[in-house]
Amino acid sequence: MTGSMTGKTVVVTGANSGIGRETARGLARMGARVVMVCRSRERGEEARADIVRSTGSEAVELTLADLSSVADTRRVGEELSKRLDRLDVLVNNAGAMHTARGVTVDGFETTFATNHLSYFVLTHALLDLLKATAPARIVNVSSRASERGTINFDDLHAEKGYSISRAYGQSKLANVLFTYELARRLEGTNVTANCLHPGVVRTGFGKNSGGLLGTTVAAVIRGAGVFFVSPAKGAETSIYLASSPAVEGVTGKYFSRSAERQSSPASHDRDAAKRLWEMSEQMTGMAMTAPVV
Repeated sequence: MTGSMTGKTVVVTGANSGIGRETARGLARMGARVVMVCRSRERGEEARADIVRSTGSEAVELTLADLSSVADTRRVGEELSKRLDRLDVLVNNAGAMHTARGVTVDGFETTFATNHLSYFVLTHALLDLLKATAPARIVNVSSRASERGTINFDDLHAEKGYSISRAYGQSKLANVLFTYELARRLEGTNVTANCLHPGVVRTGFGKNSGGLLGTTVAAVIRGAGVFFVSPAKGAETSIYLASSPAVEGVTGKYFSRSAERQSSPASHDRDAAKRLWEMSEQMTGMAMTAPVV
């Protein structure tokens, strides 16, 4: 069950394609003011026009940011916190899967930076606005890949060896650990934090890296598309967590198919969550002022 989003403001990252685009579309259709955070102006403008056309809502805005960059992610968060008069929901959705190791402008492994650190930085930059708007919600898109993931604290940036599955699994487990730790730190604020597995979705994953390996991954995904769910279907749980009265006040949970599920044992390691949080603070320079309750 979803509720009306009229009068509410939502930020969705990675909203130019795939799950993010369909999440933005669904929330716009429900009456929300939707701010799309995208990297490419061209693709972002095309997606925005498509959403406006299909929903009839003009309350769809585009903001540009390179979410692999700590500085640019922080910049867009600070700009939005000044420009918006309220923020009811933050949907951290932007993600990447890279077939070869790359590093960001900050020197961080690209998958980890885009999939985890961007969530960490943008959430922190928008947290005061979320608290001021409360009740408010933070929705973090993770993946079932988190169940196979491990956090290599001694080599977070894969300098000792890179594997696409290890890098992606680590980043998606980081999403769950971050969500649970965030929920604990937000107790008493009336801001909730939940995460989700959207299903195995037909998206552009595999296009982030060139060469034979990138082409092969993309071809496999296209070839197996019949077994995948559509982006619109994959967005349903994000939309549910952003809008449903049924999850009002629910926090620190993992969802799939719009229902609470049990996440992996590794995701419930509080020491690991705290260590990841502290290391993320050190890498990004972002820290919460409120102590853990």
